[in-house]
Amino acid sequence: MRIAIISDIHGNLTAFEAILVDLRETRPDLVLHGGDLAHGGARPTEIVDRVLNLGWQGVVGNTDELLFNPASLTEFASQSPSTLQPVFTAIEEMAAPTREALGDERLAWLRSLPRTQIHGSLALVHASPESLWRAPSPEADDAELESVYRPLGQRVAVYAHIHRSYVRSLPEMIVANTGSVSLSYDGDPRAAYLLLDKAVPQIRRVEYDVGKELKALSKCGLPHAAWVARTIEAGHPQMP
Repeated sequence: MRIAIISDIHGNLTAFEAILVDLRETRPDLVLHGGDLAHGGARPTEIVDRVLNLGWQGVVGNTDELLFNPASLTEFASQSPSTLQPVFTAIEEMAAPTREALGDERLAWLRSLPRTQIHGSLALVHASPESLWRAPSPEADDAELESVYRPLGQRVAVYAHIHRSYVRSLPEMIVANTGSVSLSYDGDPRAAYLLLDKAVPQIRRVEYDVGKELKALSKCGLPHAAWVARTIEAGHPQMP
């Protein structure tokens, strides 16, 4: 069985459409989403509607949660270094118009998403089983990855959230990160997703028209759209 996992789209319709083209080539039997669908991009409603129409199963992400539960961002920010407060302020200022654009029905659907998906030997979470907001980095040692993802009880554990794709083989277990469709943090601005062929994961990178998406951001009226544009263009996280 071939499974594709698409995550962290963040309202980037141009990159998402490029992923859909690539999926026609890879022809997965099942497509799952890893959350963070709408917040942080020019076209949040279009992404949610497309995912709904495609019928993809998936999990809730932290920026999905902050849309239907703003207190989740406040709580996480209170536990984070003060140097990151400008980031959290910008995220909340972007969330307000995104909530309004999505409306009650789409927000209710985001709220209904589970935290975990299990399919055969695969377990999918957005960040970690215990948190939508905290997840190991690619530099984490094997012991940390085992302690976080072994409790899922599956041979393959997949997560998203950190926007840096990788695959790590552990004793009797594989841990993989999907990377992100938008807002890559690994220096490569191409969209990323994960493809599992007979439970063997591989990272797919897909080129898309970054300039087209930057133009959409410049016209969408989203607060801090220029910050999002800089991050997309650089392929690295930027400060607002």
